[in-house]
Amino acid sequence: MTKHVTPETAIFTGASGNRLVSDVFGDTGRTVMLLHGGGQTRHAWRATAAELARRGWTAYAIDQRGHGDSEWVADGAYSFSDFAHDVKAVAAELAGRGNGRPAAIGASMGGIASMLAEGEAFRDAHEHILSALVLVDITPRVDYDGVDKVQGFMRAHAREGFATVDEAADAVAQYLPHRPRPKNSEGLKKNLRLGPDGRWRWHWDPRFMDGRRRFDPDRSRMEASMLDAARNIRVPALLVRGGSSELVQEAHAREFLELVPHAEYVDVGGARHMVAGDANDHFSSAVIDFLARAPQE
Repeated sequence: MTKHVTPETAIFTGASGNRLVSDVFGDTGRTVMLLHGGGQTRHAWRATAAELARRGWTAYAIDQRGHGDSEWVADGAYSFSDFAHDVKAVAAELAGRGNGRPAAIGASMGGIASMLAEGEAFRDAHEHILSALVLVDITPRVDYDGVDKVQGFMRAHAREGFATVDEAADAVAQYLPHRPRPKNSEGLKKNLRLGPDGRWRWHWDPRFMDGRRRFDPDRSRMEASMLDAARNIRVPALLVRGGSSELVQEAHAREFLELVPHAEYVDVGGARHMVAGDANDHFSSAVIDFLARAPQE
């Protein structure tokens, strides 16, 4: 049966009173939050969210704080814990609407935020905020050479931006040479803002990378927090790794499976860190199959 997949807009309030903008696909059934990676926007999930809606889910693709159309927080609070607090706030609001706890699909930063939110809630109060958790190419330990490469790309043009959309497309193509370059660059505008100076800049707050509470704090402390959160994951969990990931190696995946022994694991051959963009059909199929089997509340 064909489901309604034209997105509507929903507004949530984050943990700091910050405005969060979401596209909503579908209008019946169980709910799932889709949380993008650092520097991305909710539009990264469009194909997956539409397919989830066709399968009977209500999918909320959310611009996280400081990204896309969501609010740039006044105090520059962009640590992983800040994103995790927003996950808790949105999950509580969705649960309060009567459809039970939402599932969460989190890519990279979105996965970290979801893992911290669920793991800390169970550790501190033996409560669950999620019904299931899908981590997309993120584990408590990662290859920091890969992290530095990703952050290097994000920082390269964060302040000065680009003269044209095509110039931004050139930068993306150079960073992702394994992907065919789109013939038309117009779609990239969803990830860019046109400034009053006529230059195009990425659709996220530059303080996300270099502010007082930026998203890459002390790595050893953050790693310890993520390991602790993983040990406290009790809900159904799935790790989806890009087979050619720059961040998550096979050893990292195996360690995660030791920490979360009930978790399932899918390796998407040929995909890199941005798994959903590299192999969306394979990715969506694996995620939907997992969610279909996850117990309902």
